[in-house]
Amino acid sequence: MRLIAAFFRLIRLPNLFFIALTQTLFQYCIYHPLFRGDIPATDFRQFILLVAASVLIAAAGYIINDYFDVNIDQVNKPGKIVVDKVIHRRWAIAWHMILSVAGIGLTILALPLLQKWYLVLANIAVVFLLWFYSTAYKKYLLIGNIIIALLTAWTILIIYFSKIDITEVLAAADVERQAKFFRLTVLYASFAFIISLIREAIKDMEDLEGDSRYNCFTMPIAWGINATKIYVAVWLIVTILMLLVTQAYILPYGWWIPVLYCVVMIIIPLMNIFIRLFKSSTQHQFHILSNRTKFVMLTGILSMIFFAFYL
Repeated sequence: MRLIAAFFRLIRLPNLFFIALTQTLFQYCIYHPLFRGDIPATDFRQFILLVAASVLIAAAGYIINDYFDVNIDQVNKPGKIVVDKVIHRRWAIAWHMILSVAGIGLTILALPLLQKWYLVLANIAVVFLLWFYSTAYKKYLLIGNIIIALLTAWTILIIYFSKIDITEVLAAADVERQAKFFRLTVLYASFAFIISLIREAIKDMEDLEGDSRYNCFTMPIAWGINATKIYVAVWLIVTILMLLVTQAYILPYGWWIPVLYCVVMIIIPLMNIFIRLFKSSTQHQFHILSNRTKFVMLTGILSMIFFAFYL
């Protein structure tokens, strides 16, 4: 039982659930309402396989990250170490390989290979990016943060690209619907990308002690805590402004409940993070900010539910 619990902790089970939830909401609250009546019979099978592939590849990424982070984690979070304490390093690397191969295999099964080969290559690239992120990129200024932000956005983008066909997108009869699908995809992928950038920078400040001890070159180490706070603050302002513009766009349609939800559950919490950012200085305070950013990511993704009723 202890081994199973440790394994679930190693693969970050709540985060995997969040990935599956994001893709499910995008499928059933955005894609289905827009394309009802024109959804292929094979779509459900494809969707389930792609979600499973995304979850397995992400789980493999978490494992390999912990595998190479044992020394740093002994400083930053000694009570949460799994690799070498509960699960042997050989088993960790074996599970990484098994889950990565399974994720790529499910991607191949999900997609028509001749038409969507580039998505298979993209998921193979994701596996390699997660490996190189864990071994090197996460230690370098901005590179690791950008990679994680891109991969977070990819959880939405892969579902989008699995649905579209260039000939359909360019078809005159379908331009309006395809354009709306594209705009909503960009909106949520951009939100996921920016919130992930914010959270990764906050986590870098939280992990400053362990990262500096093992020669990492993250933003707080390279620029200092104050400059990193300004970087995070800029992205928070960009996100808040983006959300306010979005609310101004949908208000004329009378979407009062979604606007109220966005203000109360997304914009105000972001403002709270902004205010507390400059008051935070300890690892515990930055950990709280990181969790609050994760909460905003969740409430932002949950806002897709409204499109099931308003599209």
